[in-house]
Amino acid sequence: MTATLRVLIADDDDLMRAGLRAVLSSDETVEVVGEAADGGDAIEQTRQLGPDVVLMDVRMPNLDGIAATREIVAAVPDARILILTTFEDDDYVFGALAAGASGFLLKRTRPEDLIAAIHTIAVGDSLLSPSVTRTVVDRMARMPQPDPSAPRRLRELTPRERDVLELVARGLSNTEIAATLVVEESTVKTHVKRILAKLHLRDRIQAVILAYETGLVRPGEAASPHHATGSSAKPPVKRWLR
Repeated sequence: MTATLRVLIADDDDLMRAGLRAVLSSDETVEVVGEAADGGDAIEQTRQLGPDVVLMDVRMPNLDGIAATREIVAAVPDARILILTTFEDDDYVFGALAAGASGFLLKRTRPEDLIAAIHTIAVGDSLLSPSVTRTVVDRMARMPQPDPSAPRRLRELTPRERDVLELVARGLSNTEIAATLVVEESTVKTHVKRILAKLHLRDRIQAVILAYETGLVRPGEAASPHHATGSSAKPPVKRWLR
């Protein structure tokens, strides 16, 4: 039997909280253990209840969701936070990811996708909605050129690990990376775990950001020739980064 995932809902809208509780309660693999109406309450309840995943709204009174996320991650490093909002503004996206959120979804997400996202977040993966993925790439395109010393962070990686990191940053799933590099998917998973450990990163989202910050990947640039496949060297942006 699948273990039940314990979820805390943080949103200042009573109707939204009730709707989310109804959606999540319809799935026997998810249990709503608490509700918070502002960021401060979300922090306190996360400490007390220890939920597997916190569903966090952005705009809340007293303390917003991004500030609350930052404080929760600082106090409970293993906390998994999924930002759920009606806004897809660049600053919200990057603020949430920089604060340590493991994912960012819009409230128009389908109920079944939300439940799937909670399971994804709970096991340590990360995700972004398709429109937010585009926002991330667009924001990276406007970033200043990377510091020449930035690539030093990648020196701990083997050549194959750098290849995997580049493909992760381009939005490929583990299955697609395995097909591209002609290796087993389990091998790719091992590489990803080692990359995160060596670079001291929480998840794949932070790995994507680091790949752009160090100049390993640049928006609009085709994939490296030695692992380009098919008729197009530039892989498509995927539905989930995971």
